[in-house]
Amino acid sequence: MQEWKKHLSDSVVKVEDLPFVPESLEYRERLKKVVDVFPVRINSYFLSQIKNENDPLWKQVVPTLEELDDIIDEESLLVSDPLNEEGDMPVPELVHRYPDRVLLMVNNQCPVICRFCTRKRKIGFPGVVSRETLRRGIEYIHNHSEVRDVILSGGDPLLVPDKELDRILGELRSIPHLEIIRIGTRVPGTLPQRVTPELCDILKKYHPLYFNMHFNHPDEITPEVERACNMLADTGIPLGSQTVLLKGVNDDPKVMKELMHKLLMIRIKPYYIYQADMALGTDHFRTDVQKGLELISDLQGHTSGMGVPYFVIDAPGGGGKVRLLPDTIVEHNEKEIIIKNYEGKVFCYPQPIKKSAKMKVLTTEETVSAENICQMPA
Repeated sequence: MQEWKKHLSDSVVKVEDLPFVPESLEYRERLKKVVDVFPVRINSYFLSQIKNENDPLWKQVVPTLEELDDIIDEESLLVSDPLNEEGDMPVPELVHRYPDRVLLMVNNQCPVICRFCTRKRKIGFPGVVSRETLRRGIEYIHNHSEVRDVILSGGDPLLVPDKELDRILGELRSIPHLEIIRIGTRVPGTLPQRVTPELCDILKKYHPLYFNMHFNHPDEITPEVERACNMLADTGIPLGSQTVLLKGVNDDPKVMKELMHKLLMIRIKPYYIYQADMALGTDHFRTDVQKGLELISDLQGHTSGMGVPYFVIDAPGGGGKVRLLPDTIVEHNEKEIIIKNYEGKVFCYPQPIKKSAKMKVLTTEETVSAENICQMPA
């Protein structure tokens, strides 16, 4: 058995096997009710990285009683499908929200089940996406020439066996108008053993291929993860990272900056910091939006621009991603823009003057002078 499959088969899926959970029988019985609603999975590799209760990795994957608070609270604004993905599915498991791109879910299994997942309603439950479902999704893309970009998601596409992944990528790449294929995955950071030479040989056949990966804390970047990401980069795949802003995990400027620096060191470009989605069972992870703006302010100017991702909200109800920026424009008018830099200092940038306001009739001498200047050697 391949090493990654062994890690998956040894996953924790029961309350009795969870790490650093109180021994209280009453607590564990209540926790079982949480797991009945929102399944658990922690593969043995990721489990080995958890050092103690409430460390940043523990918080991301170990269920807590708070997950049922949103269900009990009748006034809760959180919902099972916060981005209205189901409402934007012309065929099952394919989301077509933006004009020129679609998202195709190829499975509903992940190497770990994140407790803050926006698809908490469906990840980890029995059943797989059938071949017929995938056929209909690929056929939809084939029949819609406006689609130039597809994101493979799930679940996690890299849990699909090599042969099946090769088939899916091959069918997509045969579509003439499809330019870009992206894979959304958390595998390199949570099950790095899955990145094998055989997998890379498959992937490199289907360029241009991009990876949108998911990292939330610097402790996730281990030697095994570095090896996996270097293999992918050496395969010629541009790597980007998406981070979810999580209370008690990464809502600290030092932690976030360390994460961005570590990502760049393993050739991953920080792409997004997401404000946490309003998914049922996740309210205890949400920060206020101002916290995200403050983190971006703490990054800007204090690290290279490559290490400053976009801060976005995926608008509730299916409105799409909206980029949020710190307040850097103090004032603007026809004459100038007053801007504030990362140190809080204020600067003036003059607006371009309209040509009609600065044009005048040149005298003969001025014309000759201008011509002479234009003809001067560089």
